[in-house]
Amino acid sequence: MTAVPFRPLTFGVTRASLRDGAAGTRYLMADQPLAPYPERMSDRLKHWAQAAPERSFMARRQKLADGTLGDWRHLSFGQAWDSACRIAQALLDRGLNEERPVAILSENSLEHALLALGCMVAGVPFVPVSPPYSLISQDFDKLRHVLRTTTPGLVFASDARYAKAIAAAVAPGTEVVLSEGQLEGRASTSFEQLCATAATPAVEAARLATGPDTILKFLFTSGSTKMPKAVINTHRMCCANQQQMVQSMPVLLQSPLVLVDWLPWNHTFGGNHNFGMVVFHGGTLYIDDGKPTPALMHETLRNLREIAPTLYFNVPTGFEAIAHAMKTDDALRRKLLSRVNMFFYAGAALAQPVWDSLYESEEREIGQRIVMGTGLGMTESSPFGLFVTHPHVQAGDLGLPTPGMALKLVPVDGKVEVRYRGPNITPGYWRMPAETAESFDEEGFFKTGDAVKWIDETDVHLGLKFDGRIAEDFKLATGTFVSVGPLRAKIIAAGAPFIQDAVITGLNTREVGAMVFPTAAVRSLSGLPATAALADVLESAPVLAHFQTVINALAQSSTGSANHLARLCLLPVPPTIDRGEVTDKGSINQRAVLAHRAGTVAALHADTLHHILKPSATTAPTQP
Repeated sequence: MTAVPFRPLTFGVTRASLRDGAAGTRYLMADQPLAPYPERMSDRLKHWAQAAPERSFMARRQKLADGTLGDWRHLSFGQAWDSACRIAQALLDRGLNEERPVAILSENSLEHALLALGCMVAGVPFVPVSPPYSLISQDFDKLRHVLRTTTPGLVFASDARYAKAIAAAVAPGTEVVLSEGQLEGRASTSFEQLCATAATPAVEAARLATGPDTILKFLFTSGSTKMPKAVINTHRMCCANQQQMVQSMPVLLQSPLVLVDWLPWNHTFGGNHNFGMVVFHGGTLYIDDGKPTPALMHETLRNLREIAPTLYFNVPTGFEAIAHAMKTDDALRRKLLSRVNMFFYAGAALAQPVWDSLYESEEREIGQRIVMGTGLGMTESSPFGLFVTHPHVQAGDLGLPTPGMALKLVPVDGKVEVRYRGPNITPGYWRMPAETAESFDEEGFFKTGDAVKWIDETDVHLGLKFDGRIAEDFKLATGTFVSVGPLRAKIIAAGAPFIQDAVITGLNTREVGAMVFPTAAVRSLSGLPATAALADVLESAPVLAHFQTVINALAQSSTGSANHLARLCLLPVPPTIDRGEVTDKGSINQRAVLAHRAGTVAALHADTLHHILKPSATTAPTQP
């Protein structure tokens, strides 16, 4: 425990009840019951449009003629409601419904937000599609799959950058709406035309006809070795989950909510958790056109020097970049830390050196530490499921289930799988009955595939911590189980800030290996020019020497063959979205990387790869 105080933060769920079931199964629920919640998300939008019509709902920097970003363009709740009703009328006029929903191909934008709200009001589901499926993919296979699965009656794109994807994947008879520009050789409707539609009483009638079981949207999973699945998101799921967040995180009610956020709305973290939070609480969301990449992080830092969030959400790579910048950027520290009540990370493990660096900057600037909140959730849970119970959070901590959601803890292959049941859980996958049936057990609990264990077996009220993914774990040829999640987190922490992610190898072999995706920071180790090829950087003597030190340190702390890293290679080819190896949030898909790089895996364990790093002879595991 640290002597430095935390900025005060109340935790809503600190007590839980545990009961035993059959065959070692246990059930865990928060003692706090779930309070009533609205029937539909549009109820909250209408409330804030009436209660605070002039309040800024959302803002985005305007793009200037030279391509740079200028001042903020704001959209008030009153304006958002008016436009949503007009768009809803346009959608009703077109006869759109759950069989013919609206597909949104574009990145986060004010137009994207308004179209989503229009769908929400009209009761027409929408499908936010990962922009890289259109802008980065070369084969458009995933985009075709998404559109085949949902059969949209209208497709929206921000501009003609999406022309090639539209030509390849959107059926000729499907209406295309653009917020600016035109498509060569294809008719399109301007977004302004939707917004110019006069709303009639049919809009409110349609809104009131929606209810808890009405489909709000389809969110696609990232996909691993199979194509992504369309997760049904209902109004009940999203409304219940926002109320669950309030009860787990009372900070949401303590001050007007202000978010500065880049997280993509085609993912549940950005699109349900954060976007939904702003609608539910009448907050303000500043769309961050930055991203935790070397090319775009400067824009995120610029925004955080100007806008002070009350809560701040990001993935570990984003917090790593912010932690590094705050060491020397006085303006960033001053603004970001001025009123933020909680940081929150999800999506991957946060390395301890990053945590320590954030604390150091916080102590220097404000004499306090900011709580780093986290938990566990997924697209199928809307996503909020578990949240930590106290400020002294450690890497991997998950905490207790949110009110109204029951956890079923099931022994599986020497681990404990956590399963979910509650009002925030999806009814299933759209047009995939077999996959839906397979995902729920005989008691109606959703099988997450996540493994957990107790933070402290003597105190269940501290809750659970992450223990990897059941499907990622494997056996060595000796029969020893390798727990991938904890080992991966250990490797990333040991190699920070030079490891983006690590993919664990060794199925049916005698030793554990790792394929490492390096961060851009690794170039600073090499001493080579900035223009040097990444392959040359990774083969340079200083880089190899550094990672030799890392693997030696890991070997010295290992306790047996299951966590003894016996071989390591550095990957010069980054993960690709076409092959499902990475999401646009930057999360690595272990299974997809292993499947698509099987040749590298085989060569790593056959000692035929160039530059395989192994621990020194004095760092062998202490146990078999």
